[in-house]
Amino acid sequence: MNRLQSFKFAFKGLLTLVKSQPNARIHLLATLAVIIAGILLQVTAGEWCSLTLAMTAVWVAEALNTAIEQLADAVSPDFHPAIARAKDVAAAAVLIAALGAVIIAILVLGPPLLSRFV
Repeated sequence: MNRLQSFKFAFKGLLTLVKSQPNARIHLLATLAVIIAGILLQVTAGEWCSLTLAMTAVWVAEALNTAIEQLADAVSPDFHPAIARAKDVAAAAVLIAALGAVIIAILVLGPPLLSRFV
């Protein structure tokens, strides 16, 4: 497999993630909103680093959560308590990343937004 094919598979996975997961579509909207807000509020390079790291963490967690769920469902289509716990923990990783991203967005975007409206 050449490098171009590996990128093709990765983008196919990203498209699958967005098409098949409602939460990924929410993350996409949130990502776009943060990018637009960051541009409009002219955040600094350091602030962009924080926002980008937070958004990336959410996307990575969502992708890994989806991969774990898909694999678990393929391996054990019937209910299994250990698989249910693994899926719950993977979902918790997304929640943790998303909450962290919200906190970072509030810290970075909150003050300039408040100064525009107060």
